[in-house]
Amino acid sequence: MAKNTSNTVAKVWQLAEETAARSNLKIWDVKFEKEGPDWFLRIFIDSENGVTIEDCENVSRAIDKPLDDLNPIEQGYILEVCSPGLERKLTRDEHFAAYIGADVLVKLVRPFDVVGKEFGGVLSGFDGSIVTITDHSGQNQIELAKKDIVFIKLDDF
Repeated sequence: MAKNTSNTVAKVWQLAEETAARSNLKIWDVKFEKEGPDWFLRIFIDSENGVTIEDCENVSRAIDKPLDDLNPIEQGYILEVCSPGLERKLTRDEHFAAYIGADVLVKLVRPFDVVGKEFGGVLSGFDGSIVTITDHSGQNQIELAKKDIVFIKLDDF
């Protein structure tokens, strides 16, 4: 089992950022997580013009050898380079800041008053630990601790 996945993610992030920048791409997120018996290293790339399958292939090929040379992961893993998608999950502070005013879908750890466990709205604020969602009518605001949220992702509404 990985002992320090956050340290692994930080090392991979730096390497991936340099690799992606050469193709005019940026890193959306890096995840190192276990699913069943397997470990996955997922590098999510993004650009203003969208991401193609060729972008994913190119970054995957370009990062493969430097990643082996860096050797930040002791156990076997599966490398995936992919797009965060249209309904991308907002996970980092800069994601929240960039998408203030966007329609989002929120899933909570526990149901919250009248909105329940899953609901949609507009991301209207974020201060680092508190996320503010305004309902689609614009009438009601809900403030949620980031720790109480399973995920927030962009929503087409």
